[in-house]
Amino acid sequence: MSNTKPFKILVIRFSSIGDIILCSPVLRCLKNNPSRNIVTHLLTKKSFTSFTSGYPYLDKVIAYEDDLRATIRDLKEENYDFVLDLHNNLRSMRVKRALGKPSQAFNKLNIEKWLLTTFKIDRMPQVHIVDRLMDAARPLEIENDGKGLDFFIPEKEKVSLQSLPAPYRNGYVGFVIGGTYATKRLPADKIIEICRKLHKPVILLGGPEDADTGNHIESELPGKVFNACGKYSLNASASLVEQAHAIISHDTGLMHIAAAFSKPMASIWGNTVPELGMYPYYPENQKHIPNRIFEIKDLKCRPCSKIGYNTCPKKHFRCMNDISAHDVASWVNSVG
Repeated sequence: MSNTKPFKILVIRFSSIGDIILCSPVLRCLKNNPSRNIVTHLLTKKSFTSFTSGYPYLDKVIAYEDDLRATIRDLKEENYDFVLDLHNNLRSMRVKRALGKPSQAFNKLNIEKWLLTTFKIDRMPQVHIVDRLMDAARPLEIENDGKGLDFFIPEKEKVSLQSLPAPYRNGYVGFVIGGTYATKRLPADKIIEICRKLHKPVILLGGPEDADTGNHIESELPGKVFNACGKYSLNASASLVEQAHAIISHDTGLMHIAAAFSKPMASIWGNTVPELGMYPYYPENQKHIPNRIFEIKDLKCRPCSKIGYNTCPKKHFRCMNDISAHDVASWVNSVG
């Protein structure tokens, strides 16, 4: 194929924040492919265009909201050469069927995940999900460049440290207290215990849904903790992640943003496990960045789900309650 003839690809990844960020190496390697002049479009949910529209490796972001039929009509007019399905669900299959173009889908390993979460039989490959996503793009003749994840913050949404309360302008630990499900989040009392042991002040990070928990934690540690949950946009929260001394995070989107910025990080795992392949992913030349996984490995009930629950199915919530606040804080304090 000629190097100058455009080869138009539709990449499908509807959600979520973390999953889209994990696709960023594929998007970068597609655009930087030296053997083809690739034009890359991303089909995603409208709520995620606030950060994907700024990706320099995307020629166009197509927002899907409710009317998939109308979206498909618009996609047909683009006349794609190939569809790379990195979501692989009924909706993405409907898009591929309607477009009728050559395609490749990401293998979600649903049977292997079911075996692990239901029977604790581990048949998951010891391969990070980023490398599995790259395998899905193998027909497009791209190789992983080893540069890790990408996240791009618009200049206008970068947070100046001087805009923060005075105690946080000279260094802080970012603590990502959010998580889609309660079983992926430490209890507030455990977060308070960790924050109390940290040497540096702490900025709590999360969405509006985490604001009340953040207010409670802040009220218990006035002057030591600043609750930023719900006060900043996703991009502005990412800016606070980028400027943090270190990050403590649950298994959630901001964890992957922290990895994109190569931040020292303590990742804390409850009902989900790193064996599912979504642990922090760092560039090949930055494997020295301090990062440590904290989990209770000897629990027979873990993992109870690949996603999570609103309450612990076993009622004891030992996967989070047994996390040592001393160990987490000591490790974070040790990175500088």
